[in-house]
Amino acid sequence: MDGTPAVRPADLLPREEAAEAAEVIDAEGLGKTYGSVVAVRQVSFSVRAGEVFAFLGPNGAGKSTTVKILCTLARPTSGRASVAGFDVTRRPRDVRRRIGLVFQEQTLDDQLTAEQNLRFHAVLYHVPRAQVGPRIDRVLRLVALEDRRHDLVATFSGGMARRLEIARGMLHTPAVLFLDEPTIGLDPQTRALMWDDVLRLRREEGMTVFMTTHYMDEAEYADRIAIVDHGRLVATGTPEELKRRVGADTVDLVTADNPAVAARLRALGHHAGDNGQAVVVFTGDGEAEVPRLIAQARAPVRSVHVRRPTLDDVFLHYTGRQIREEHAGHTPSAQVRAHTTRRR
Repeated sequence: MDGTPAVRPADLLPREEAAEAAEVIDAEGLGKTYGSVVAVRQVSFSVRAGEVFAFLGPNGAGKSTTVKILCTLARPTSGRASVAGFDVTRRPRDVRRRIGLVFQEQTLDDQLTAEQNLRFHAVLYHVPRAQVGPRIDRVLRLVALEDRRHDLVATFSGGMARRLEIARGMLHTPAVLFLDEPTIGLDPQTRALMWDDVLRLRREEGMTVFMTTHYMDEAEYADRIAIVDHGRLVATGTPEELKRRVGADTVDLVTADNPAVAARLRALGHHAGDNGQAVVVFTGDGEAEVPRLIAQARAPVRSVHVRRPTLDDVFLHYTGRQIREEHAGHTPSAQVRAHTTRRR
């Protein structure tokens, strides 16, 4: 990103739009192709100011490509998008002034200290000199790294480095903080601590957070979730709204032949899927449905469990499969990288 002046919260939108604009991100019919590879397929959504919004989907679903478009790192092939009131294609410099971005890959200089990394970022974004010290103090305090400010990043754990990158992304008071798979490779405890930091930043700084993830538990932190699969947005809502849409209850049937039972129940009108361990049936009243489901299975039933739906169930409901790590050589993102390499 090019160096541009820091902005105050009051400057986050053009004057003529600041009063009435409630949406800090707006995308309509957004598409992106790389040669014959379709990475994003006519995606439309909006993000309200101050909310945590999650793009949930497997690797290769088009999540990172969408972030690159919104952050002006890639041009859309079709459609339009605006961030903080500015069109990402026509006003890229204005967009960049108003966003923070944490990439999947670490981009810190590990031969500099935490404070030196932050000061370098302040120079790039023309943060007024009088504000640099106080802003560094604040963001380091928010991510609990005050006592490591003079240590080389090379001595940091993966979780600490991630938190420092988030602090760096917040240093110039952006309108939107983009987190692309922010906790990938981190252990569950570190992921939870990092999200404590992010939510504290959102609460105390009043910023909007746009994240991509393939972790179901991480998506639960979001105010709203957009489920993305094969470049398409298939459902949007709060975590609870999405769970309610799949049914009041979920019945898990472990049978002698799960794929066949799932197909048989679907043929009989049930909304059923096979998650690899059990046949999952979405229904309004699980306990009342159990006897009928067992009779209709027409295969030995080894166990039955009735529970409330989870986000795993939501993804299965809308896509017919679970999120899984796909082979890197077959994901659209890998094909995109290969296509880009060939064009260089």
